[in-house]
Amino acid sequence: MIERKAIIFGLKGTTLSKEEKHLLKNSKPWGIIIFSRNVNNLYQLKKLTEQIRNIFNDSNYPILIDEEGGNITRLNKIINFKTFSQKFFVKEYKNKKKTFHKKYKNYISLVSNILSEAGININTSPVLDIKNKISDKIIGSRAFSNNTKIVSEIGNLCINFYYKNKIGTVVKHIPGHGRSNNDSHFFTPIITASKNELIKKDFKAFKKNKSFFAMTGHLIFTSFDKKNTATHSKIIIENVIRKHIGFKGILISDDISMKALKYNIKINAIKALNAGCNLVLHCNGNINEMKKLVKIIPNIDSLTQKKTSDFYKFLG
Repeated sequence: MIERKAIIFGLKGTTLSKEEKHLLKNSKPWGIIIFSRNVNNLYQLKKLTEQIRNIFNDSNYPILIDEEGGNITRLNKIINFKTFSQKFFVKEYKNKKKTFHKKYKNYISLVSNILSEAGININTSPVLDIKNKISDKIIGSRAFSNNTKIVSEIGNLCINFYYKNKIGTVVKHIPGHGRSNNDSHFFTPIITASKNELIKKDFKAFKKNKSFFAMTGHLIFTSFDKKNTATHSKIIIENVIRKHIGFKGILISDDISMKALKYNIKINAIKALNAGCNLVLHCNGNINEMKKLVKIIPNIDSLTQKKTSDFYKFLG
């Protein structure tokens, strides 16, 4: 049985500090997420992930990265993926469909090879948000399309290609960030679309995919829950994400230090878990916040234990 805290932490730098080593050893978070600040080169990144895994004596320990390509790339000190945004690939899909499949497969194989060499086994991709005129500045080139069918089709290809390369995926931002006109890093987006509109378009892109993991969006959908963001909403998680969309995997909150969540860091974490998130994500590497969180975060629930075991079997 896997006994871990229901949290994923970010780290401050390119090596583990003494405080971080102590905290990881004693608190046993479920996983670690890597950002650009943690990467100097491939050799260094590999050493960092080895450091982390040595603490847990676990060759499959979950280490994540947010490598979408385009504007959201964390590997830019190793290789430049800025050209390869979701917008880039949807143009290929529309204009050169005969060659798109091969190009996209080769791109994901390249990313996967680098991640595997670096010791990373989960990528927080694909983005399944539906592009919307009002969200261009927020989601922009991160979205594949305003067409739900296209988003779903390319998203499933992305998941399948990563899985063939033994890399887990995290679909986001469930149940849909495309209608946001505010950046949830700084503000709470309020989505006023009707239930029917959301079900027909935004939510549909997340159905029928085989991702082990999904990440919630910090948005309020007023037609379902006027008070709580999806991350903090039992209504959204139980009725929309679990029942309507049918997602059966491990549900991870988006970063609980984002300003879209209006409570302190501890309350943000507990409210997310109480609403139905299986894991909370804390990205900023603030060791003082991390120390506070490990005191209140419970061990992972039975679903997360089972699904983590399934993920380990997948890794082989």
